[in-house]
Amino acid sequence: MKSAIVLGAGMVGVATALHLQQRGWAIVLVDRKVPGRETSHGNAGIIQSEALRPYPMSHDWRELAKIATGHTNDVRYHIAALSHHLGPLLCYWWHSFPARHADASAAYAQIIGCATCEHEGFIQHTEAGNLIRRDGFRILYRDQSSLEAAIAAAELLRRAYDVKSSVMTSWDLRQAEPSLADGGVGGLHWLEPWTVSDPGALVSAYADLFTRLGGNIVRGDAKSLSGSGNPGWSVMTEDGRIEAEKAIIALGPWSPDLLRRFGYRFPMVRKRGYHRHYAGGSRLDLPLYDAANGYVLAPMAKGARITTGAEFAAPQGKPDLTQLEYAEQAACRLLDLGQPVEPEPGFGTRPCMPDMLPVIGAAPRHRGLWLHFGHGHQGFTLGPTTGRLIAEMMNNESPMVDPYPYRPERY
Repeated sequence: MKSAIVLGAGMVGVATALHLQQRGWAIVLVDRKVPGRETSHGNAGIIQSEALRPYPMSHDWRELAKIATGHTNDVRYHIAALSHHLGPLLCYWWHSFPARHADASAAYAQIIGCATCEHEGFIQHTEAGNLIRRDGFRILYRDQSSLEAAIAAAELLRRAYDVKSSVMTSWDLRQAEPSLADGGVGGLHWLEPWTVSDPGALVSAYADLFTRLGGNIVRGDAKSLSGSGNPGWSVMTEDGRIEAEKAIIALGPWSPDLLRRFGYRFPMVRKRGYHRHYAGGSRLDLPLYDAANGYVLAPMAKGARITTGAEFAAPQGKPDLTQLEYAEQAACRLLDLGQPVEPEPGFGTRPCMPDMLPVIGAAPRHRGLWLHFGHGHQGFTLGPTTGRLIAEMMNNESPMVDPYPYRPERY
């Protein structure tokens, strides 16, 4: 029986373990925490089937000036931390030019287009169906030019991929969400994405399926990964040292740090985001993205959850709640937000590659070592899809999509 160690129990790692297990592999899933407690837990809970084009960096000097002067809540940065981000950000900016972004989008659409189908394949074998709604999410716009640009972009996606959306007037928004005090100038309803009332619970449900089918989840230290020959890999866990033929690094933002030990240099744009729940206030029907103020407000099992945009902080920098506080103030002008549930907000790091595509494939110089990380904002959406892709590659099957754009060798 083929065997593998999967390092990382977020959505990407758990999905990888499940797909390999379905192909008859003996899998041990290793993490320092229980599954789904890091970045996979603290997101907006949207399986974004409409996100067929990755987020490019703006080349509009007015938008860049807003970021530089702190006049947007979408992106915040700390001057002292820029040295950690400058190289990958410049590469990201270079890949955001239209021709390169179009190439990235063509590859990205291939995997995003499979997202809901691959999640459904897991959900049918769990009791997690009650966590899922299939009614999309909404975006509120505060100025007419932004709304018109969004409508035009949605129309392009409809023509290219038959993505369904609906334009909403201000009155439409307030009718759909009676708690809103303000419908802006209108909005856009993406009709086909799925929303999840507890993202961490969905990852846990997939992990429970893995263990129910005979998989093993153990606490361990990914930094102890080493080659054990013939070929083979080993890692130290609370149950002692375990060995397997293959190892898959699915550690999200921590993957490049581990891979430096093996001589690999993967530039990564690490975007920190904050989240917090609020209870006792008004309730939304569907998640709402307040485009002008850079946050998502989503109905969750624990209450309304705010998730923020991107912060560029030092790797071990202390939390800076500026974005979250700004989002709270904006949300309170929209509806009765209620009171915070947690004493302190949570935060996680989104692992974005400079070319906006995940890294999926065999390590170039280490037999039996496989890489699966760098999903940016969409690890929660894409985990089951790219988990299937890497499992097919490892099992010598015909891959569901061309894996070439995601190859590790491009770095």
